[in-house]
Amino acid sequence: MDDGVIKFQNHWKAGGALPHKSVAALIEWKDRLFQKGLLGVYPDGIGFGNLSARAASAGKEFIISGTQTSKYEFASADQFVRINHYDIARNAVWSTGPVKPSSESLTHAMLYDLELTIQAVIHVHHRKLWEALQARVPVTRADVPYGTPEMAHEVARLFREASLRNVRIFVMAGHEEGVVSFGRSLAEAGAVLFEHYEPLAA
Repeated sequence: MDDGVIKFQNHWKAGGALPHKSVAALIEWKDRLFQKGLLGVYPDGIGFGNLSARAASAGKEFIISGTQTSKYEFASADQFVRINHYDIARNAVWSTGPVKPSSESLTHAMLYDLELTIQAVIHVHHRKLWEALQARVPVTRADVPYGTPEMAHEVARLFREASLRNVRIFVMAGHEEGVVSFGRSLAEAGAVLFEHYEPLAA
């Protein structure tokens, strides 16, 4: 498995914890997802899952959970990093903060590029949900690996050719257990996810 491996050119500048106000909602949702087992750590110690929010209502910058921070039971401001710039074509991400950005940063970036109304993205891992959704929501091609420009472009393809713009959730066929939802806020992205998850968890 290569879960958690950063595959982009990582231009990271170490910095202090982000202001609490800018990450308060992310902290709340990170803890909620951890409690439900949608974000956490595998037995081999590899963390799974990440979430982000646009840093300004219409800008390209966004704040995302740091790589391998999903293993912590409780979230804190020093588990998030600000993406200052990204270049999907060049497979490069520039960021500032106390931790390096999630390996899925390019997928989040593409969603923010696709539509200004998208303000938050949630990526979770859940085997039962992943299997159930493959026949119900848009699915990326199985030969496309996570964390790559190819995955970012695959998301754009689903926007063009499938119903992703409307359903706001998709399955990563080539990334076992990976499911991504998004919305105009973290609350909306979470509601989209829970609409599908809760019937399975009941």
